[in-house]
Amino acid sequence: MKSLYDKYGGIPVISKIVHNFYGKILKSPDLKKFFENVNIESLMSHQIQLFSHVMGGPTQFDLGRLKNAHSRMNIQGEHFAEVAEILEETLEDAGVEEEDIQTIMGIVASTRSEIVAS
Repeated sequence: MKSLYDKYGGIPVISKIVHNFYGKILKSPDLKKFFENVNIESLMSHQIQLFSHVMGGPTQFDLGRLKNAHSRMNIQGEHFAEVAEILEETLEDAGVEEEDIQTIMGIVASTRSEIVAS
């Protein structure tokens, strides 16, 4: 059985998804504040690695890094929900099949406690 990484074309497709995703994130009045003074190109490079890992690619990514990366940002549940909604929309736009979107979104949902402030 092929991984989602292989099924959807690996790094070139994942890179396009990540770039489209951040294009939408940065247009959100409620989310763009989290990215002020952030090197977006560097962040997208990390996200490409993360998405590659989540989709079963050869990239290794320590999901435990998420808590440390987000701990000072005071991200609330509504922010997480909006990001998830934008991601789902971006995956749909990229032609990812519904069943695969649900698999990816399940992994994203599992990281909520690492990202949302308690």
